[in-house]
Amino acid sequence: MNGFGAFESVILTIITASTPLLLAAIGELVTERAGVLNLGVEGMMIMGAVCGFVVAYSSGSATLGVCGGLVAGIAMSLLFAFLTQTLMASQVATGLSLTLLGLGLSGMIGENFPGLPGVKLEALNIPVVSEIPFIGPVFFGHDILVYASLIITAGVAYVLFRTRAGLIVVAVGGNHHSAHALGYDVVRVRYACIAFGGACSGLAGAYLSLSYTPQWIENMSSGRGWIALALVVFSTWLPKRVLLGAYLFGTVWIMGLYVQGLGVEIPSQLLSSLPYIVTIVALIIISGNKTLATVNTPACIGQPFAPER
Repeated sequence: MNGFGAFESVILTIITASTPLLLAAIGELVTERAGVLNLGVEGMMIMGAVCGFVVAYSSGSATLGVCGGLVAGIAMSLLFAFLTQTLMASQVATGLSLTLLGLGLSGMIGENFPGLPGVKLEALNIPVVSEIPFIGPVFFGHDILVYASLIITAGVAYVLFRTRAGLIVVAVGGNHHSAHALGYDVVRVRYACIAFGGACSGLAGAYLSLSYTPQWIENMSSGRGWIALALVVFSTWLPKRVLLGAYLFGTVWIMGLYVQGLGVEIPSQLLSSLPYIVTIVALIIISGNKTLATVNTPACIGQPFAPER
């Protein structure tokens, strides 16, 4: 029974660790499918985390905190969109600047909040079903953002490949000049996709400060935004593979912590770096395989679009 309970605990922890990766990665996937490379995921996540915590702490409502994180992520993404789509700034430089801005601004906003008890996002316990041993806690004992991440992933998979709107997004990322010639507003489509990516990153950040660790800790995103970026490439821009990849990376993240807890004589620094090592190895494997490196890759990713030029 103790072993069964320990297994249940591991599964629950993996789900908790994977959710912010999945949210951030699925948002970035939509952004990149539209032909935009936003390297500011880390900055949007940390802003979602601090704004979510501050709003929840100030209002006493975790739901309002989630909304605060959502708005913060969208605001940061729209700043990126304005600079890259309207002013034609470099997407790479702007994305990196967005991350640095988010890290610095979050530290300033959350200056007076470290160590304060947060408002935890409560689990959606369904009567009767949630009380079933193992099945109840694992499948029906999570907060709304866990289920939202799965619903958003399924929704993206459906919309991108089975609806007119999704095919327009793919067309814009594949060849923005052809999409423009067909009458589609490329810049407007990209603005919408960038805002969606920002919203997902904001939710990922809010999850960190309201559920994963219900408190504000400076730089609490700990590089998850960069892992989310790698996940999109690792998944070859397919939503179902993003889901699998997020839970794989979440498993690696948690296994490192459990190995430390077992007292195995492996340097803690090495175990802490496992998710990043796996990320590098995965990218090397993909880069070495030309088929994997090019399949589903949006042809216009990172390229500015200026119809008047």
